[in-house]
Amino acid sequence: MTWIFDQAWIGIAIIPMLILIYSFRILREYERGVIFLLGRFWKVKGPGLIIVIPIIQTIERVDLRTRVLDVPEQDVISRDNVSVKVNAVVYFRVIDAEKAIIQVEDFMIATSQLAQTTLRSVLGQHELDEMLAERERLNADIQRSLDEQTDAWGIKVSNVELKHVDLDETMIRAIAKQAEAERTRRAKIIDAEGEQQAATKFLEGAEILSNNSQAMQLRYLTALQEIAGEKSSTIIFPFPLELINAFTGMPGKRPGDD
Repeated sequence: MTWIFDQAWIGIAIIPMLILIYSFRILREYERGVIFLLGRFWKVKGPGLIIVIPIIQTIERVDLRTRVLDVPEQDVISRDNVSVKVNAVVYFRVIDAEKAIIQVEDFMIATSQLAQTTLRSVLGQHELDEMLAERERLNADIQRSLDEQTDAWGIKVSNVELKHVDLDETMIRAIAKQAEAERTRRAKIIDAEGEQQAATKFLEGAEILSNNSQAMQLRYLTALQEIAGEKSSTIIFPFPLELINAFTGMPGKRPGDD
């Protein structure tokens, strides 16, 4: 009988020790514990060693590290009515453990769903060319919109990156055709500008030669030198009388002069 009482006392003594041991919790540097006292919020504890009284107190651990959320591929219709498939990655972290536990049931699922709808909403306000060429601005717009909406949940969205903007084959061919047409247009403009500049220079040169007989003589001699280098058996070259007069020193006479 005495042995039974001894065992009972030992059991009674062990129970408080087990309760005390179970009350000790260790939270890492990046963790916080949201403590509830009889179902009501009490305080946020951590990091380090904390005490949670069993039965009357409960704890919810919250990880404060930056999390990476892969947003599934979304069908987006741009402002110019082009259908594209877009996916993105979102970087966020919990900055208020109390709000993250109390204000939303599951902040990971809530942030994921909100990121999907925000992605479609923001990109739908832009044209396809902006999606392809201005990703940094679109990333900033999506990040700002998400951050404003998740602030009530104690979540900070630090960055959003668009990963892929996929088009169907028909649209890819149309864009390639448009790019080819644009290159052809630019080439024609460059050719026209070159012709215009060349015509201007020819006109300036003609004015200089017409006003200076010596310059005309040098031009004829240069042309003769260039023709002499050609492998041609017969060369017909106009020889103006003004050039002969320049070499002889005699004034030229025109037909009809006395």
